[in-house]
Amino acid sequence: METESSPSPERAHQLADQRAQLDRARERALIDGARRGDPSAHRALYDTHVERIYRLTYRLTGLEHLARELTQDTFVRAFGRIDDFRGESAFGTWLHTIAVSVTLNELKRRKRERARDAPLEDAAMVTQSAPYSDPILREKLMAAVNDLPEGCRTVFMMHDSEGFTHQEIAAALGVTEGTSKAQLNRARGKLRIALAELAEEWKP
Repeated sequence: METESSPSPERAHQLADQRAQLDRARERALIDGARRGDPSAHRALYDTHVERIYRLTYRLTGLEHLARELTQDTFVRAFGRIDDFRGESAFGTWLHTIAVSVTLNELKRRKRERARDAPLEDAAMVTQSAPYSDPILREKLMAAVNDLPEGCRTVFMMHDSEGFTHQEIAAALGVTEGTSKAQLNRARGKLRIALAELAEEWKP
């Protein structure tokens, strides 16, 4: 029986759909405002998406200052190309596509200049299973992630660390969902092999 404090599953679904429709309508209005050059629309879109874009660029680079720069570059490029957004995907997905492109291009440029040095405190989710009292083990785990091929590492970070779906990853990277799944499986397989020798160190 439906009560005021406990709506039925059908009603809850309807309410969720209504909220989603309102959110989409609000975002469409903000995008229209951004196209007209409205600074408040730019700010609202930035505030809505900046945290997730930063997390993505940070997970892909491992460098806080670089992630901040790439996050800003992402929004500068997005707002400069706002007329290119056709609404065929979610605005957030379109932003992720730009962020991934900006980040991977920058990493390729820096690849031969210097190695990435991710702070251990904010290492990828895979390192969270390691004992926090063992910094050497955490270093080895992070090194295993960093040694993954670029495509595998990107998909691994986006899926297992940031929670993106394969559909979102495929849209952001311009690949098929099958390729995303294959890259993730490859990444996990390589990590299992690389970390097998550390299994004894993980035991209490």
